[in-house]
Amino acid sequence: MAFGWIDEQAELRRRAGLVRTLRPRAADTPLLDLASNDYLGLARHPEVTEGAARAARTWGGGSTGSRLVTGTTELHAELERELAGFCGFEAALVFSSGYAANMAAVTALAPHGSAIVSDAGNHASLIDGCRLARGTTRVAAHRDPDAVRKALDGHDGPAVAVSDTVFSVDGDAAPLAELAGVCREYGAGLVLDDAHGLGVLGEGGRGAPHAAGIAGADDVVVTVTLSKSLGSQGGAVLGPARVIEHLVNAARTFIFDTGLAPAAAGAALAALRLLRREPGRAARAGTVARELHTRLTAAGLEAVCPDAAVVSVRAPTPEQAVRWAADCRAAGLSVGCFRPPSVPDGISRLRLTARADLSGAEIERAVRVIGETRP
Repeated sequence: MAFGWIDEQAELRRRAGLVRTLRPRAADTPLLDLASNDYLGLARHPEVTEGAARAARTWGGGSTGSRLVTGTTELHAELERELAGFCGFEAALVFSSGYAANMAAVTALAPHGSAIVSDAGNHASLIDGCRLARGTTRVAAHRDPDAVRKALDGHDGPAVAVSDTVFSVDGDAAPLAELAGVCREYGAGLVLDDAHGLGVLGEGGRGAPHAAGIAGADDVVVTVTLSKSLGSQGGAVLGPARVIEHLVNAARTFIFDTGLAPAAAGAALAALRLLRREPGRAARAGTVARELHTRLTAAGLEAVCPDAAVVSVRAPTPEQAVRWAADCRAAGLSVGCFRPPSVPDGISRLRLTARADLSGAEIERAVRVIGETRP
């Protein structure tokens, strides 16, 4: 029978307790949200939603085509200019998702004969980019510049190191300055995914590369998502103008994909302008993360010290992690649940989002629920 193997795979997932389930949420859910990536609490901000609505009224519900045909509006160009300027780069290129942006950056900057050095903790979108690129990929130990140095040593030809700036599972940060130094030592480029750094790290939320002093360097390319701190949807690649021009001509997820919907571009632009006007939101997200970590560890839980706005709490087993998250939900708290095979280290955990708009009472409530429902 065609696709009969799917039933076998489904049974294996069921036995292992690894079945994923879609859970539609209502618009007026009463749950306290510590599961989304809405770090700055902007997804429902009136200025952001009005930016989306205004763009839809002006440009329509969709972009109508690929960016190279009809999918580039004046709004997209405006967003790219302001995003590049805010983060400290020469140019930017907007994609329909952060996943597409990562795929573009890695595949287009790793030609045949190149060496790609990828951190062991990288996001799936970077990993998939490495798999599709024509270069040869070597996986380096997590957050280890010396491992990157060893992987680059002796290679003759184009080379690029690829890393998240803030890793999405535990929220730990990569040593960006050291990575940049190693890459320059070997004439390699550095591609960084700043999905979890933009809006949280750097002056006023300008991102982890800005905080590390490498934003705008001619050998550094950064990808960002518009769906986390900016409360919208989409992604972008930031870097030297010649790199962006190369992506326009060589990145398949740019050339052949429909452009980002105007509503998403309008929302992201409104959120970016709001963040520029209210830079304290970035600092507040970090403060909430540290407070969550302090309270959770004081309650006897094993929480990882956050470098940005992600706080993870270790769970004994995958099954207990799933049950823990479900018990939190039943108690009115929505938390993320990460478990194998989604986590590279095999350790299951709850993943909490430290949103800038969480009140002290909400932080206290979240810690209480997590502690009371622990396995």
